[in-house]
Amino acid sequence: MAQAARIELFSGVHLTAVHTEKFKSSVLGAAFLAPLERETASRNALIPSVLRRGTDKHRDMEALEAALDDLYGGTIEPVVRTRGEVQCVGFLGSFLDDAYTLDGSAVVEPAAALLGELLLSPYTEGGHFCPDYTKGERDNLVERIRAQINDKRIYAMARLRQEMCAGEPFGVDRLGDEAHAAALTPEGLWAGYQELLHTAPMELYYCGSARPERVADALRGALSALPRTEKRQEMPPAVRKRAPETPRYVEEAMDVTQGKLTMGFRTGCDLLDRGYPALMVGNALFGGTTTSRLFLNVREKLSLCYYASSQLMKYKDLMLVSSGVEFDRFTAARDEILSQLEACRRGDFTDRELGSARRSVVSGLQSIPDSQARLEDYWLGQAVSGCSEDPAALAARVEAVTREDVVAALAGVTLDTVYFLKGKEG
Repeated sequence: MAQAARIELFSGVHLTAVHTEKFKSSVLGAAFLAPLERETASRNALIPSVLRRGTDKHRDMEALEAALDDLYGGTIEPVVRTRGEVQCVGFLGSFLDDAYTLDGSAVVEPAAALLGELLLSPYTEGGHFCPDYTKGERDNLVERIRAQINDKRIYAMARLRQEMCAGEPFGVDRLGDEAHAAALTPEGLWAGYQELLHTAPMELYYCGSARPERVADALRGALSALPRTEKRQEMPPAVRKRAPETPRYVEEAMDVTQGKLTMGFRTGCDLLDRGYPALMVGNALFGGTTTSRLFLNVREKLSLCYYASSQLMKYKDLMLVSSGVEFDRFTAARDEILSQLEACRRGDFTDRELGSARRSVVSGLQSIPDSQARLEDYWLGQAVSGCSEDPAALAARVEAVTREDVVAALAGVTLDTVYFLKGKEG
């Protein structure tokens, strides 16, 4: 199992380095962390895209691509993600691992230098971001936000989050909204960039054959111009609320041929709670796998849904159900989904079902080290949440989950909001 080392480079700037010789490529990334807020989400989401357009040394994308070609065809792309109620914006790069260069040349140091250049030395005009670059990337962002409605399954889940978590940061989309995005200017974007530089914690990540201290030294040099502050802003814990006594029902009509039934539950439990491994197994049993109650009963046996699954929001105490139904089968599908959850709450499942759910979760955790993308995703989330548990340790806790643990974990799951996307009448 690859080991992860966590090293503080500067105040509020940390590196998670996974030393492994398993892959022919190495991964290098950086993310500014900011509270997910409606007023700043689009601004923060736009910053890495504009930074990627050009630097003081490499003034356009053609020059940057040439620099990456010199690094054995490496890539560095802007990335915008959320972890719970924290927005993570920055870059993720992939390069040939040092162990596989033909002449034994180093890639880590020049790759770190280019990453630092993108983060800290943007191409500017008039003391702020280039207006042409800003406009081009702003238009792209607006189009990305508009395009989210095209995938109705994803759209329905997003609308569920908006309705269920109205007034909570979790209800804000990672890209923000069209109105805020369209209003962004080079001057306003520059001010937001300066705010990130001076106040936002930064999480750096490396996965490859280089030793962690070598990577740390390379990044210290690459980020030496980063403004020093005594203490960068701490991320607030995710908001927790109780489900209402009467669940909320929201319907929306659009020109669709298949209904989208989504359901949001409050669990009272997230990654940092002791009972989370049991909740992971409970979710797998209920709707998280192809051997779950939702898949085998609601979809296969009763044919109430075209698809039906559940997922946990790892960094927020929520469980969300997504399903596709005929318009006139909404009530039957909803009631059966709730019936299957109630059966799991009562412990009305076999030892075989429990074992299958447990194995599925364990298998998923054990396979994380086989993928650099999943490793990076896992450790970013752990860093943001302040958790240092590796996949193997979490898998060991899942192995120990009992029937009683699952029943206790699911006892706290309560329906909060139902969102139904239906077709237009007539």
